[in-house]
Amino acid sequence: MPIRKTLLSAHRWISLVLATFWLIQAATGVILVFHWELNDATISAPHRPTDLDAIEARIAALKASEPEWTTGSIWVSAGAPDRYDLYMDNSATGASKTVRIDGAGTVLRTHMDEDRIADGGIFDTLVVLHQTLLSGDTGSWIVGISGVFLFSNILMGLIIAWPRRRAWRQALRPPAAGPRSARLYGWHRALGLWMGIPALLLVSAGIMLVFESGIERLVAATPVEAAAQKPVAAAPLGFASAARIALARYPGSTLSGISLPTDEDATWRFRLLQQHDVRRAFGTTTLFVSANDGRVLADFDARAAAPGRMFADLLFPFHTGEIGGTPGRIFVMITGLWLATMIILGVLLWFARRKRRG
Repeated sequence: MPIRKTLLSAHRWISLVLATFWLIQAATGVILVFHWELNDATISAPHRPTDLDAIEARIAALKASEPEWTTGSIWVSAGAPDRYDLYMDNSATGASKTVRIDGAGTVLRTHMDEDRIADGGIFDTLVVLHQTLLSGDTGSWIVGISGVFLFSNILMGLIIAWPRRRAWRQALRPPAAGPRSARLYGWHRALGLWMGIPALLLVSAGIMLVFESGIERLVAATPVEAAAQKPVAAAPLGFASAARIALARYPGSTLSGISLPTDEDATWRFRLLQQHDVRRAFGTTTLFVSANDGRVLADFDARAAAPGRMFADLLFPFHTGEIGGTPGRIFVMITGLWLATMIILGVLLWFARRKRRG
């Protein structure tokens, strides 16, 4: 069987088998490009600039009113400026919730993790659906493997559709007349040639994000970590003081994420977004500050990272498009719409050819 015929058969049947799954991935991906902004837009509240002392007071107030709940980490909401999510766990029941606050520490919303729809839960559900099919590690593997099939299928499609040297103009302009199957094929081929290569790059980044730990080992990305500190201080360093120490190291930077000290490790872990960072909200510059005495235990400047670490850290902003700012994010959204269109055109083409043969 000629190689082109073999590729065409594989391209067709892989597409038909995985079409529904890829449509779900494309649709959720399109929505998720701006899901941070959409999520914050559901909360009507005035902007409040970040007040570190007020946020520390809110953490303490939540602990005092609900001692069974512990705040493990804090992350920027990444939608509206100066909003933060406090991720809290109940050690007695195993329940988890997210408390969204503004920069002044005012509670804007509380979302229980088991609620998949209300209080912004729909956006979290879409994220988990896109990343793991709501099925944990098993779902993550399925997403990764399906991504490999998608990558190979787009590549096969490009090989099949690649025109001869003097046929590019015709290939890139789909026919406006002729049999339905010919018009569908013309559109499928033309759109594939226009967007296939950018789609390959975005899909490859998505695959590598699924298998991120393996990729980090492959490119020798140095882990960002510090040795655990045994708690010894009677009055450990609070959030506001620790945050000021971290922010002072990088003037003009803002908070991205914070991991709080625990009973086993008296360390504040800060992720910062530096000015002109390629990431939009979740910077990877990381500092570890001792809650015992305020010493900086480790300082990782993302801009001075080794090539392997920098490559691993660029996968997320590349896949989401934020490496290119708002135009880059819009391009990623267009690519998701392109994928959905290609799947629909391919299925319609298959039905049209079957009908014609019948």
